[in-house]
Amino acid sequence: MTMDQNELKRIAAVRAADFVEDGMIVGLGTGSTVTYLVEAIAKRVQAEGLHITGVATSKRTGKQAKALGIPMKGIDEVPHVDLTIDGADEVDKNFQGIKGGGAAHAFEKIVATSSTKNIWIVDESKMVDTLGQFPLPLEVIPYGSTKVFDRLNNEGLKPVFRLDDNGDRVKTHSDNYVIDLHVGKIDHPHLLANWLISQVGLLEHGLFLDIVNTVVVGTQEGVKVLEAKRA
Repeated sequence: MTMDQNELKRIAAVRAADFVEDGMIVGLGTGSTVTYLVEAIAKRVQAEGLHITGVATSKRTGKQAKALGIPMKGIDEVPHVDLTIDGADEVDKNFQGIKGGGAAHAFEKIVATSSTKNIWIVDESKMVDTLGQFPLPLEVIPYGSTKVFDRLNNEGLKPVFRLDDNGDRVKTHSDNYVIDLHVGKIDHPHLLANWLISQVGLLEHGLFLDIVNTVVVGTQEGVKVLEAKRA
């Protein structure tokens, strides 16, 4: 029987929940795949008496986790994070990634870079040879955002302000705008990342480079656990 995309996400999330150990401080990512993850971790908390502390990367994740009985703290309330489990929008053959389809990439990156270990959970459609088919999200402060947009456009990066269903500009939890770059192909992600982060007014980009340790992939043949190896 062929599994649909949601089922592939679910089986990857359930497998990733097995990596959570008693006493851990666990970063919980954002997005549809993480919704399944939080449910799976909560079941272990109730069934096994697992004692963990969660750190959410978005209000939505935090609300869900708290409602399911997972004790939560803010990132500035914990000394470190043992393990962060999050989704990804693209993962390339060198285990570099794009995240931020849910407009939470700045918070996600703060938690990820505070973590001893990072796991990404994805369905097989997210695994690619080269990054860039998925639009690269940027978080940009509103003041001067048109100037930032023009600078990106002049570099040929094909920026587009992300809009909601009402045609209004999408805002992050920090009330910043999201600009998506429709570049199609990113041959040199480190070079692009370094250039982007040097642009005044651009708070954070969605390139997650040299961060992930393990990728748990839901495939039609079952779950595959891939240990990150980089060229």
